[in-house]
Amino acid sequence: MTDLPNLPPTSWAVLGLLSFGEELSGYDLKKWADWSLKFFYWSPSFSQIYGELKRLEKVGYATSRVELTESTRGKRVYAITEDGLDAVTRWARESPVEPPVLKHGVMLRAWLGHLLTPERLREVLEEHGAYAAKMSRRAEADAEGAAEVAEWAYPELVLRWSARYYEAERELTRQMLADLDELAARED
Repeated sequence: MTDLPNLPPTSWAVLGLLSFGEELSGYDLKKWADWSLKFFYWSPSFSQIYGELKRLEKVGYATSRVELTESTRGKRVYAITEDGLDAVTRWARESPVEPPVLKHGVMLRAWLGHLLTPERLREVLEEHGAYAAKMSRRAEADAEGAAEVAEWAYPELVLRWSARYYEAERELTRQMLADLDELAARED
């Protein structure tokens, strides 16, 4: 992989979105990222997407054109180039497996539990559990939508993985609440 440019993960994510073969606007890319990437990676902002598109065009991995619309301004759409498809394919196949980065704000707050009241920590955990339940339902719903399009078979699998991840996060939150109850009982 030494002949691939040293691109940030966001570049590979945007290039990956383009790899499904459709011309997409920056707005479309943001919608697609919100639809799928947000469940397991993150959803880049519009400014990040447009910055990466410029970078990808500069290295020859994407092209753009203005698509004329009924409005006074055209819409710029982007497509992956053959070199871009080759690069993202090689990146997906050959990049080393990296451990996931866990930056879990709720865990950090629980770790600082001595600075919170037990009631407030319980509220934080319950709010997190509700969020995890909501994300699990959304990922499952998006996976069902993806199942309707043959080309989205792998995104469907990852969305189902995401739903299971958030369900597991919900269970871990329940266990943490039980651990808090046990801690409170020991302190009494």
